[in-house]
Amino acid sequence: MPNIGWFDIPADNVGRAKKFYRSLLGWKIEPVANFPDKSQQRQSITTGEPQEGSMHSGGLYARQMPGGILVFVIVEDMDHVLERVEKLGGKILMTRTEIKDLGLVFGVIEDTEGNKLGLWTPS
Repeated sequence: MPNIGWFDIPADNVGRAKKFYRSLLGWKIEPVANFPDKSQQRQSITTGEPQEGSMHSGGLYARQMPGGILVFVIVEDMDHVLERVEKLGGKILMTRTEIKDLGLVFGVIEDTEGNKLGLWTPS
């Protein structure tokens, strides 16, 4: 069965979004060299080292149409990340929620660009 292998994050302000994700999650975000459509301001995201069962790369680009995609990011310390969201200009849409039967804790935030992002930690 296919796993999710990539994600794209649309942004109204690419620089602001880069700052948000770098500061919140420590992601490496760099311009994509020689991308044909310069208006997209295409950036490459590396979230960390590859781990079995997780993705570690994606993209950030200037929004081309309405909407966004919700992906879940694995974080080690849910409380630490959630306490920083609003300080960085984001919003908490669903606070820390534990599902003991599934052995996980999750939350949902909204970034500086209005995109929803899920956060996930094994409990």
